[in-house]
Amino acid sequence: MRFLEKLIPKKIYEWGQPIYHFGLAFLGALIYGFPSRKLYVIGVTGTKGKTTTCNLIYHFLDSYGFKTGLLTTVNFKINKQEWPNTTKQTMLGRFGLQKWLKRMAKEGCEYAVVETSSEGILQFRHRFIDYNMAVFTNITPEHIERHKGFENYRAAKVKLFDKVAKRKDGVGIYNLDDENVSIFLEPRITKRIGYSIKNNFQFSISNFQSIFNVSNVQLFSDRSEFNVFETYFVSSLLGEFNVYNAAAAIAVAAELKIPITDIKNYLLDFKGVPGRMEMIKADGGFTVVVDYAHEPASLEAVYETARGQMLDVDGKLIGVLGAQGGGRDKWKRKIMGEIAARYCDFVILTNEDPYDEDPYRILADIKSGMSDVLNLATKQEFSISNAFEVIDRKEAIKRALLLAHSGDTVVLTGKGGEVWMCVENGKKIPWNEKEVVEELLKII
Repeated sequence: MRFLEKLIPKKIYEWGQPIYHFGLAFLGALIYGFPSRKLYVIGVTGTKGKTTTCNLIYHFLDSYGFKTGLLTTVNFKINKQEWPNTTKQTMLGRFGLQKWLKRMAKEGCEYAVVETSSEGILQFRHRFIDYNMAVFTNITPEHIERHKGFENYRAAKVKLFDKVAKRKDGVGIYNLDDENVSIFLEPRITKRIGYSIKNNFQFSISNFQSIFNVSNVQLFSDRSEFNVFETYFVSSLLGEFNVYNAAAAIAVAAELKIPITDIKNYLLDFKGVPGRMEMIKADGGFTVVVDYAHEPASLEAVYETARGQMLDVDGKLIGVLGAQGGGRDKWKRKIMGEIAARYCDFVILTNEDPYDEDPYRILADIKSGMSDVLNLATKQEFSISNAFEVIDRKEAIKRALLLAHSGDTVVLTGKGGEVWMCVENGKKIPWNEKEVVEELLKII
C-alpha cells in the first residue's frame, strides 16, 4: 500500500481507499465462507481496557462451559488453547480475521470475542462480521493524527454500534460513567445494558433493560473488592479502571445467562493478562509492573494505581516510558511527560517503537512536558535531574531496577505483552518485557 501511495496522486488514492478496504473485507469473508454467521460475536471497543475486558469475557464464558474464541491485541484463544498475537495489530487484517473466525466455527465455538479497534473499523475490517453484541469501555483522545481529530476517532468506534443496531436482537453494553457515552447511545440498539460506579446519570436511563450498579469499591495493594447488586466480588486486578473492566465483563456474562454467583467465582480465578498491570516481585522488596499504557489517560491510571495502592509509606515510584515514533500521535508526548513528572519520583525515558523517527527527538518531546510540574510526592516542582535518557530499553530497565529499593515500585509502560520493538527501516527486534525484567533481576 505504501508503494501505491507514492505512485498514485493523493486525492485519487484517498478516494479509492474505502473501495479497496471494502473489497478486501468482502473477499476475505467470501473466501472463508462468512464464518461469523455461525457464531455469536461480541465486539469490544474503546480506548482503554479492551484487551482485559475481552479476556475476562472469554474467561467467564469458557469457565461456564461455553466453547469460545478470542482475538485481542495480546492473544488468541480457542477452547482453552492460546497463541500470542505477534502481528502488532489490535485487530487482524480482513483475511486473518475471517480465517480465525472460520477456525473457531470449525472447532465448535458458540461465541467469539473480538477486540475491535478504530483502525480496524477505518479499514472496514469489521464489515462482513455479524456482530451480535457491542461493548463500550471508555473513550479518550488517541490516534488523533490518524483519524484527523477526536470526533472522527470517536465516530469510527460508534460504527460498531451502528452495525449491531441493524440487528433485531442486537445488544449494547455501555460504560455509563464515560462523558461520551451519549454519542454511543445514538444508534438504536434493541437491548441496552449499562454499568456504572458513580451512578450519577446526566441522561434518561428509562430505555435501559438493566444497569449494573457497582458499589462499595475498595482498592488494596493485592486486590480489588466491590459489590454488583447484592453480590460481593473480589478480584486480583488492581485499580479502579480494572473494576470498570470487570463490570463490563460481568454485564456481558449475565446477559448471556451465566449465574451471578458463578461469575463471582470465575472472577476470583482470573489471573490477568500478559503485559496488563502484570506484577513481578523482586527479592529486594520492590515491585515491578509491566503495562501497555501508551496514551495519557491509561498512563495516569496506572501511575495513580501504583502510587495510591502499591507503594510503602516512604516508597518511590520509578517510571520507565517512551512514545511511539514514525510521526504517530506526537501531540501526546508532552502530556505524558507531564503526567510522569507529576506521579513519579524518578523517570527513565527510553525507546518504545521509534520506527524511522529520531529516538532522541521523541525523548525530547516527552521531556518538554516535565518542567514546572508539581510532583504529588514532594509537593514541589519535579526536579528535571531525576529524569534520565537511556535509549537502549534494556539498559533503561536496568537503570530503573538499580534505583529501586524495598517498598518502591517500578512501572514499565508502552510495551506490555508485545513481542516486537519496531525500529528504523522496517526492522523488528524480538522483545519480551517480562523476560527482560526477570533476566535483569537475576544479575543486579
